[in-house]
Amino acid sequence: MLQNIRDNSQGWIAKTIIGVIIVLMALTGFDAIMSAANNNQDAAEVNGESVSKDELNRAVDMQRRQLAQQLGSQFDASLLDDKLLREGALKALIDRKLLLQSAGDAGFGFSQQALDQLILLTPEFQQDGKFDPDRFDQVIRQMGYSRQQFRTLLEQEMLIGQLRAGLAGSGFVTDQEVRSFAALERQTRDFATLAIKARPEQIEVSEQQVKAYYDEHASEFMTPEQVLIEYIELKKDVFFDQVEVSDEEIQAAYEKEIANLGEQRRASHILLETGDKLSDEQAKAKLEELRQRIEKGEDFAALAKEFSSDLGSSANGGDLGFAAAGVYDPAFEAALFALKVGELSAPVKSEFGWHLIRLDDVQAAEVPTLASLRPQLEHDLKAQQVEQRFVEVSKQLEDAAFESADLAQPAQELGLEVKQAAPFGREGGEGIAANRQVLQAAFSPEVLTDGANSSVLELDPDTVVVLRVKEHRKPEQQPLEQLAERLRERIRQEQAAAAAKVRGEALLADLRAGKTPVIQAESGEAWQVTEAASRSQENVDPQVLQALFRMPRPAAADKPGFAGLSLGNGDYLVLRLNGVSSSEAELSAEELAMYRRFLASRSGQQDFLAFQRQLQAEAQIERF
Repeated sequence: MLQNIRDNSQGWIAKTIIGVIIVLMALTGFDAIMSAANNNQDAAEVNGESVSKDELNRAVDMQRRQLAQQLGSQFDASLLDDKLLREGALKALIDRKLLLQSAGDAGFGFSQQALDQLILLTPEFQQDGKFDPDRFDQVIRQMGYSRQQFRTLLEQEMLIGQLRAGLAGSGFVTDQEVRSFAALERQTRDFATLAIKARPEQIEVSEQQVKAYYDEHASEFMTPEQVLIEYIELKKDVFFDQVEVSDEEIQAAYEKEIANLGEQRRASHILLETGDKLSDEQAKAKLEELRQRIEKGEDFAALAKEFSSDLGSSANGGDLGFAAAGVYDPAFEAALFALKVGELSAPVKSEFGWHLIRLDDVQAAEVPTLASLRPQLEHDLKAQQVEQRFVEVSKQLEDAAFESADLAQPAQELGLEVKQAAPFGREGGEGIAANRQVLQAAFSPEVLTDGANSSVLELDPDTVVVLRVKEHRKPEQQPLEQLAERLRERIRQEQAAAAAKVRGEALLADLRAGKTPVIQAESGEAWQVTEAASRSQENVDPQVLQALFRMPRPAAADKPGFAGLSLGNGDYLVLRLNGVSSSEAELSAEELAMYRRFLASRSGQQDFLAFQRQLQAEAQIERF
């Protein structure tokens, strides 16, 4: 059982762990999940279970932060639509709730012992390739979870993973489907293209045409609405130089830190699960018998392989590896930590069955020196004071900004600088203007129309700002004189593209009717031939390939097919499909397996999506 998890670490389990660590926990937030039932302000109700507004707000906020982290400097907050974000987040939360309900109804389960092993094997919780309880606590604390909260959420995600794997993994395809798909994928096409060039340089555009175009598209030629804002920025890091910690405080923090360090113990066990085939009394008696046999000299590992119900660890002679306190079932852990190295326990009852435990090794905790920890301890102690000071000054800034008619007085009171951003529109800009909260505040009626200072805005956990609009630049019609040359060029491009399309469609009609394409000889344009092009052919425009592989197979070798395509540069492309070839080479077993895996996976995913749609259709869902 436990080893199966290790063996399948490249499959859905590992992917689920990564998803839990990186995405899913951040999306939903455990605190929000646990508080939903007690929150009267619900965003939705799913089959009688609520999704709270607090849960939804956290999901939206975390989605925004994830996008910012993933895109880095390319992240543009102005492109995010809060309404769409909320709709997407709420849909995800509802779907998650439905999947959890379905997993529960189907009787899916994930044991606490399996969760233990998942935690032990998760790379994010390891140091030098081994599970590190301090690292584990540090990571989950940064996420805002206790051990129990983390385990609960991990269990939920594993249940969803089991449900997904059960449905998606059931997809199958026939041999004929595999071979048909492979034939299509390996198909090649012989074709030729004839480019009908757009000739903007040959187009004459009069002043009247420019004026008419300007009048017809007047709404496109408005200056953008912009604001010029002033703002006060408060950063947390400025307070680090203003706080101090004593040697006594550092010493106390050091003693607390090393007190949390604990030894790790390597255990082996033999597990006998109880149920219809084996009662508690029988399991306990059997372990007593095995204990006596081991004490008489029989090999523990051999007996574990023969008798243990834990198929994963039994393959390794019952070895469970190193673990610290707080990982195993309480009864199992109490017995383990009472043993000496090499000693066997009496039979121990846990929620998984009955165990015979042997302590194999003990790793004492390495206690770092005060000197090595001092910089980090000093920083952490200062950070606590800085956090408190930052909150206090942020409140002072908000109160001062609310009571002032401008930003000069709050800046003077707090010793801050009034800064100015470059003008920006509703689509945002660079620097502070890329932040969605800044955009919303700057264009809010209170700030834009009433001229009030904004409330305190949190740009990130270490930065807050207050802003006001210094100047509001409303849209104005751009004069024709400034746009004339640009409009003239646009008209040339549009008319040249239209003319190329007319010529191309006329040629296409002639070709389909079997007439001689006179335009080809007159213009000097020639067919560009390509043979045996695949679906991923290099040096061929993907737009051309897509159109090419949508064309029907020619009726005969001397009757090519034709199609037309307008290109982004204004040219018109005539496509001539000369022939379609299928590979005669026999598929290898490896190729067949690859195509089968792909099609089965796609089929399974479609089944899972269909299952989700069915859940949604049958569920009682109310959005508030």
